Amino acid sequence: DQEFKIEWWPTSQPIAYARNAHKIPQVAIDKVAASIQEFSFRQSIVVDQEGVIIAAHARLLPAKKLGLETVPIHIATGLTEGWVKAYRLMDNRSHEEAAWDLGLIAAELSDLQALAVNLSLTGFDTGELENLMEQDPKAGLTDEDATPEVREAEMGRFIGVAGQSV
Repeated sequence: DQEFKIEWWPTSQPIAYARNAHKIPQVAIDKVAASIQEFSFRQSIVVDQEGVIIAAHARLLPAKKLGLETVPIHIATGLTEGWVKAYRLMDNRSHEEAAWDLGLIAAELSDLQALAVNLSLTGFDTGELENLMEQDPKAGLTDEDATPEVREAEMGRFIGVAGQSV
């Protein structure tokens, strides 16, 4: 039974992990700062019980850039030193495993344009946006009239033909 608590700390209180292997370029800090400015904080900074950042260095730096006085903090309790180190690496590495569905991005961007949302808030650069908008917005969607092929041997399973399991 773990409670997920968020506290508000002064921006000077969380301690940057000295051996943070994930480097954060200024362009990323600027993009996250724009996001925080527009949407406010929607994800906390995760620290260990000593206040050392486990996850979200890339949220503390923009908060400081914006001159925010406080930031949302989640203190990860019950983790061993090894788990903290592993989680810190996994949090940064896991993003690299994901891939974009270009058709779905194009559809989302098209929707955002129709809603008159500033596309720079998505974090994509102008050139990236232009390339993404050229994608077929239906590429990731299934045709609503498309019907998957079902073999006769499989039909009995679904309709309860004698001798077949349902």
